[in-house]
Amino acid sequence: MRVMFKNKNNRILVLSPTRLIVSSFVVIILAGTILLNLPIASNDGKSIGFFNALFTATSASCVTGLVIADTLTQWSLFGQLVILSLVQIGGLGLATLATFFSVILGRKVALREMILAKESINYFTFEGVARIIKNVVIVTFAIELIGALLLSISFVPRFGTRGFYVAVFHAISAFCNAGFDIMGGYKSLTEYSSDPIVLYTVAGLVIIGGLGFMVWKDLYEFRKNKSLYLHTKVVLVLSLSLIIFGAAFFLFFEHNNPATMGGLTPLEKISSAIFHSVSTRTAGYNSLSLDDMKEISKVATIIFMFIGASPGSTGGGVKVTTFGVILMAIISQIKGSSETIFFKRRVPYYIVNKALSIIGLSVMLVVTVTTILLAIEGNRFINILYEVTSAFGTVGLSTGITPTLHSVSKALLILTMFLGRVGPLTFAIALTLRANKKNPNIVYPEGKIVVG
Repeated sequence: MRVMFKNKNNRILVLSPTRLIVSSFVVIILAGTILLNLPIASNDGKSIGFFNALFTATSASCVTGLVIADTLTQWSLFGQLVILSLVQIGGLGLATLATFFSVILGRKVALREMILAKESINYFTFEGVARIIKNVVIVTFAIELIGALLLSISFVPRFGTRGFYVAVFHAISAFCNAGFDIMGGYKSLTEYSSDPIVLYTVAGLVIIGGLGFMVWKDLYEFRKNKSLYLHTKVVLVLSLSLIIFGAAFFLFFEHNNPATMGGLTPLEKISSAIFHSVSTRTAGYNSLSLDDMKEISKVATIIFMFIGASPGSTGGGVKVTTFGVILMAIISQIKGSSETIFFKRRVPYYIVNKALSIIGLSVMLVVTVTTILLAIEGNRFINILYEVTSAFGTVGLSTGITPTLHSVSKALLILTMFLGRVGPLTFAIALTLRANKKNPNIVYPEGKIVVG
C-alpha cells in the first residue's frame, strides 16, 4: 500500500510506508545529533563534535546502546534527557507516538497515519489501529513506571533522591531494549550481579519490550478468544526456549570462570546466567565482564544477538519468528515435506522466502562490515564480529573496543545500527524507486539448477 501526499505545486507524491518509517528514523537521528552536538549537552560545556553526536544519536534512536563516551561522565542532564527521549521515540516509533498524541488530542487520525502506525507495530489489519496504538503507549508508560518503582528499591538507598531519576532512566532504557546506563565507568550493571531486584526487574522489562505489541494484544484477548495467533505461539515458545537454553549454556561454561561468575554464589550464578541470556537478545545490559568471557560464550552471545527479539517490538536482530521459520523449513526438508509446518499450521511460501531474504541480507551485512573492520583495525576477529553483530542486532553489548575504533569503522557501525533497526529487507524495499511493473500474468519456463 502507498501513502499519497500533495506538494506545494499540487503534484501527488507517492511514498510507501516503509520509506516513510525509514525517513522518520533519519529525521529523529538528525534532530538528536543537532541537540547532542550543543555545548550544553556535555558536562565540560564543550561540543562533543558532530560525528560523535551522530554516533550517539544513532545508537539511541536505534535503541542499540553502543557508546563512544561514558554516558554519565560525558553527557550533562540535558544530554542524558535527549538520549532518553531518543530511546523512547526510537523504541516505540515516531509514527506510533504521533498517532497516540493525535488520538489523545481528539484529532481525527488520517488514513495515512493509520497506515504508518500499522506498519510501525507490525500489525495485521487496520481495524482499531488508533485504539491499539493508544493502548500500546499507555501500557508502555505504565510498565516503565512500575519498573522504575521497583528499581528505586535498590537505587534510592544508594543514590539518594537521584535514585528515582536513575531508576526511570534505566526502566525506559531496559523496556526499549536500549542498554544505555548512567552508572559511570562503562560498568553497566556489573555492580549489581548479586542484586536480584535489579537483575530480574531489568530482565522483565527487556522481555516484555521484546515480545512485541501484537503479542501483548493477543495475550490480553486470550480470555475472550481462547486462542492465540500462530505468531504469538511461535514468539512465546521460541523466546522461552532461547532464554532457558542460553541461561543453561552460559551457566555451564562461565560458572567456574574467576573473571565472570567464579566468585558468585550458586543462586547469583543462576541469576547472572538468566540475565545474560535475556540481555544478549537486544537489551545491551551486562552484569558480567564481557571481554573476560570465554570464547565459546562470546560465540553464543553473537548468535543470540543476531537472532534478536520479536517483530513489532522494541528489540532488533533478524527476529525470533524469522529464525523459527527457517528452522522449521529445514526440519520439514529433512522430513521430506515440501511444506513448512508450525504448530499444525502451514507457513506460506512467501513467508519462508521473506525469512530467507532477511537472513541472507543480514549475514551479508554482518560479514561485509566485519571484514572491512578487520582490515582497518587489525583487532581480534571475535571482538570485531561481536561489535558488528551487536550493532546490527541493536544490542549494545561491547567488549570495550568501540571508543578506540577508527572513524571509518565507527561510520560503518552507524550504518549497521541504522540498517539493523529498520531491517535490511525494509531498507532494501524503501530504496526501490518504483514498483515492479512486470505483468504478473507472465509465467516463465522452469529451469533446472543443482544445489547442495
